[in-house]
Amino acid sequence: MYTIGIISDTHIQHPDQQYIRHCARAFAHCDAIIHSGDLTDHSILSIFADKKVYAVQGNMCNQETQKILPSQKQLTIAGHSIGITHGAGQHHNIEERVLQMFPSMDCIIYGHSHIPVCHYFGTTLLINPGSFKSTGKYGFPGSYAILQIDGKGLHGSLHNLPSPQ
Repeated sequence: MYTIGIISDTHIQHPDQQYIRHCARAFAHCDAIIHSGDLTDHSILSIFADKKVYAVQGNMCNQETQKILPSQKQLTIAGHSIGITHGAGQHHNIEERVLQMFPSMDCIIYGHSHIPVCHYFGTTLLINPGSFKSTGKYGFPGSYAILQIDGKGLHGSLHNLPSPQ
């Protein structure tokens, strides 16, 4: 089994202690990490030095990060095609747009809306891990996704970080 931690919309400039602690807890068992944009600064990926990391830029990334990371990426892991993008524009039809962007992928991973999603559209698994940064005392807790690939296919799941205190 190959396990991938999926994160998006972290919106931080550098890895602070809370981010490091949450990542260690959420992704310790993962073989790879996918960040689907809005890192803000690419330095936040440095804590995953022991894992394979795939990342794309988002609309809130600084200029340096936008120069380093592509806006979309296609990869194959264990024989399964995966498309990664941040997404843009209105949230109500974002899935329609990412499906057009990657018309024949086994899995499409996106962010932008901060709304966690994990479901199949036909034979394509769509995953939006939501925002890893919690939106405060009265908002959503931070969230992330796990993608497992085994001999039977792709299995996605959504998870929440502990609620802010």
